[in-house]
Amino acid sequence: MSNTAAEYDAVINICKGLFMKKTRDYGTAWRILRPQSITDQIFIKAQRIRTLEEKKVSKVGEDITGEYIGIVNYCVIAMMQLECSSDTPVELAPDHVERLFNEKVIETKELMFAKNHDYGEAWRDMRISSLTDLILMKLLRVKQIEDNLGLTEASEGVKANYQDMLNYAVFALIKLGV
Repeated sequence: MSNTAAEYDAVINICKGLFMKKTRDYGTAWRILRPQSITDQIFIKAQRIRTLEEKKVSKVGEDITGEYIGIVNYCVIAMMQLECSSDTPVELAPDHVERLFNEKVIETKELMFAKNHDYGEAWRDMRISSLTDLILMKLLRVKQIEDNLGLTEASEGVKANYQDMLNYAVFALIKLGV
Protein backbone atom coordinates (compact mmCIF):
# COMPACT_ATOMS: atom_id res chain seq x y z
CA MET A 1 0.00 0.00 0.00
CA SER A 2 1.35 3.38 -0.97
CA ASN A 3 1.52 6.42 1.23
CA THR A 4 0.93 9.28 -1.16
CA ALA A 5 1.15 11.99 1.51
CA ALA A 6 4.58 10.84 2.72
CA GLU A 7 5.89 10.35 -0.82
CA TYR A 8 4.57 13.76 -1.88
CA ASP A 9 6.15 15.46 1.15
CA ALA A 10 9.49 13.73 0.55
CA VAL A 11 9.61 14.95 -3.06
CA ILE A 12 8.56 18.47 -2.06
CA ASN A 13 11.27 18.55 0.61
CA ILE A 14 13.90 17.80 -2.05
CA CYS A 15 12.48 20.47 -4.38
CA LYS A 16 12.18 23.03 -1.59
CA GLY A 17 15.68 22.27 -0.33
CA LEU A 18 17.16 23.11 -3.73
CA PHE A 19 14.86 26.13 -4.11
CA MET A 20 15.92 27.60 -0.77
CA LYS A 21 19.61 27.00 -1.47
CA LYS A 22 19.25 28.88 -4.74
CA THR A 23 17.28 31.61 -2.96
CA ARG A 24 20.18 32.08 -0.55
CA ASP A 25 22.68 32.04 -3.44
CA TYR A 26 20.81 34.24 -5.93
CA GLY A 27 18.15 36.03 -3.94
CA THR A 28 14.79 36.36 -5.65
CA ALA A 29 16.07 37.36 -9.09
CA TRP A 30 13.15 35.34 -10.49
CA ARG A 31 10.88 38.20 -9.38
CA ILE A 32 11.96 40.09 -12.52
CA LEU A 33 10.34 37.45 -14.76
CA ARG A 34 7.00 38.16 -16.35
CA PRO A 35 4.40 35.36 -16.13
CA GLN A 36 4.95 34.44 -19.79
CA SER A 37 8.68 34.00 -19.17
CA ILE A 38 8.02 31.63 -16.28
CA THR A 39 5.65 29.64 -18.48
CA ASP A 40 8.36 29.44 -21.13
CA GLN A 41 10.93 28.26 -18.56
CA ILE A 42 8.60 25.42 -17.56
CA PHE A 43 8.02 24.67 -21.25
CA ILE A 44 11.78 24.39 -21.87
CA LYS A 45 12.13 21.91 -19.02
CA ALA A 46 9.13 19.82 -20.09
CA GLN A 47 10.26 19.80 -23.72
CA ARG A 48 13.74 18.67 -22.65
CA ILE A 49 12.20 15.82 -20.65
CA ARG A 50 10.18 14.75 -23.69
CA THR A 51 13.27 14.89 -25.92
CA LEU A 52 15.24 12.78 -23.44
CA GLU A 53 12.36 10.30 -23.18
CA GLU A 54 12.32 9.93 -26.96
CA LYS A 55 16.07 9.99 -27.70
CA LYS A 56 17.10 8.05 -24.56
CA VAL A 57 20.39 9.93 -24.31
CA SER A 58 21.51 13.23 -22.79
CA LYS A 59 24.43 15.07 -24.35
CA VAL A 60 24.86 17.33 -21.31
CA GLY A 61 24.76 14.49 -18.78
CA GLU A 62 21.72 15.64 -16.82
CA ASP A 63 18.75 13.36 -16.32
CA ILE A 64 15.05 14.13 -16.23
CA THR A 65 14.87 14.15 -12.44
CA GLY A 66 16.43 17.61 -12.23
CA GLU A 67 14.08 18.89 -14.91
CA TYR A 68 11.01 17.68 -13.02
CA ILE A 69 12.36 19.33 -9.86
CA GLY A 70 12.76 22.51 -11.90
CA ILE A 71 9.14 22.25 -13.07
CA VAL A 72 7.94 21.94 -9.48
CA ASN A 73 9.95 24.98 -8.41
CA TYR A 74 9.01 27.12 -11.41
CA CYS A 75 5.33 26.29 -10.84
CA VAL A 76 5.69 27.55 -7.27
CA ILE A 77 7.45 30.67 -8.57
CA ALA A 78 4.61 31.21 -11.05
CA MET A 79 1.99 30.99 -8.32
CA MET A 80 3.96 33.37 -6.10
CA GLN A 81 4.35 35.84 -8.97
CA LEU A 82 0.60 35.74 -9.68
CA GLU A 83 -0.01 37.08 -6.18
CA CYS A 84 2.70 39.74 -6.16
CA SER A 85 1.62 43.26 -6.94
CA SER A 86 3.57 45.83 -8.91
CA ASP A 87 4.84 47.34 -5.66
CA THR A 88 6.17 44.03 -4.28
CA PRO A 89 9.95 44.42 -4.05
CA VAL A 90 12.16 42.34 -6.33
CA GLU A 91 14.20 41.12 -3.38
CA LEU A 92 12.28 39.12 -0.80
CA ALA A 93 13.72 37.75 2.44
CA PRO A 94 14.42 34.00 2.37
CA ASP A 95 12.13 33.33 5.35
CA HIS A 96 9.28 35.15 3.57
CA VAL A 97 9.96 33.17 0.37
CA GLU A 98 9.92 29.92 2.35
CA ARG A 99 6.52 30.82 3.86
CA LEU A 100 5.15 31.61 0.41
CA PHE A 101 6.60 28.37 -0.97
CA ASN A 102 4.93 26.39 1.81
CA GLU A 103 1.58 28.12 1.26
CA LYS A 104 1.56 27.34 -2.46
CA VAL A 105 2.56 23.72 -1.90
CA ILE A 106 -0.01 23.12 0.84
CA GLU A 107 -2.78 24.54 -1.33
CA THR A 108 -1.63 22.47 -4.31
CA LYS A 109 -1.33 19.30 -2.22
CA GLU A 110 -4.90 19.77 -0.98
CA LEU A 111 -6.05 20.02 -4.60
CA MET A 112 -4.12 16.84 -5.39
CA PHE A 113 -5.86 14.93 -2.60
CA ALA A 114 -9.28 16.11 -3.76
CA LYS A 115 -8.53 14.98 -7.31
CA ASN A 116 -6.86 11.77 -6.11
CA HIS A 117 -10.07 10.91 -4.28
CA ASP A 118 -12.12 11.34 -7.43
CA TYR A 119 -9.63 9.65 -9.79
CA GLY A 120 -8.51 6.85 -7.46
CA GLU A 121 -4.78 7.54 -7.82
CA ALA A 122 -4.90 6.73 -11.54
CA TRP A 123 -1.51 8.45 -11.91
CA ARG A 124 0.14 5.42 -10.33
CA ASP A 125 -0.79 3.37 -13.39
CA MET A 126 0.28 6.02 -15.88
CA ARG A 127 3.54 6.12 -17.75
CA ILE A 128 5.95 8.90 -16.85
CA SER A 129 5.89 9.96 -20.49
CA SER A 130 2.14 10.56 -20.20
CA LEU A 131 2.74 12.84 -17.22
CA THR A 132 5.25 14.74 -19.36
CA ASP A 133 2.68 15.08 -22.14
CA LEU A 134 0.04 16.30 -19.68
CA ILE A 135 2.45 18.97 -18.45
CA LEU A 136 3.11 20.05 -22.03
CA MET A 137 -0.64 20.19 -22.74
CA LYS A 138 -1.22 22.32 -19.64
CA LEU A 139 1.61 24.62 -20.76
CA LEU A 140 -0.03 25.11 -24.15
CA ARG A 141 -3.27 25.96 -22.35
CA VAL A 142 -1.51 28.49 -20.13
CA LYS A 143 0.20 30.04 -23.15
CA GLN A 144 -3.17 30.42 -24.86
CA ILE A 145 -4.72 31.99 -21.75
CA GLU A 146 -1.75 34.37 -21.49
CA ASP A 147 -2.07 35.24 -25.19
CA ASN A 148 -5.78 35.96 -24.53
CA LEU A 149 -4.73 38.34 -21.71
CA GLY A 150 -6.16 36.01 -19.08
CA LEU A 151 -9.65 35.93 -20.52
CA THR A 152 -11.36 32.55 -20.55
CA GLU A 153 -14.89 31.45 -21.36
CA ALA A 154 -15.14 28.05 -19.74
CA SER A 155 -11.74 26.97 -18.51
CA GLU A 156 -9.71 27.13 -15.33
CA GLY A 157 -7.31 29.98 -14.93
CA VAL A 158 -3.56 29.79 -15.08
CA LYS A 159 -3.09 29.08 -11.36
CA ALA A 160 -5.07 25.82 -11.56
CA ASN A 161 -2.94 24.76 -14.53
CA TYR A 162 0.28 25.52 -12.62
CA GLN A 163 -1.05 23.46 -9.72
CA ASP A 164 -1.82 20.54 -12.00
CA MET A 165 1.65 20.74 -13.58
CA LEU A 166 3.27 20.83 -10.15
CA ASN A 167 1.31 17.75 -9.11
CA TYR A 168 2.12 15.87 -12.35
CA ALA A 169 5.82 16.64 -11.82
CA VAL A 170 5.62 15.37 -8.22
CA PHE A 171 3.92 12.19 -9.45
CA ALA A 172 6.68 11.69 -12.00
CA LEU A 173 9.34 12.18 -9.31
CA ILE A 174 7.59 9.68 -7.05
CA LYS A 175 7.47 7.18 -9.92
CA LEU A 176 11.18 7.83 -10.59
CA GLY A 177 11.93 6.92 -6.98
CA VAL A 178 13.13 10.34 -5.85
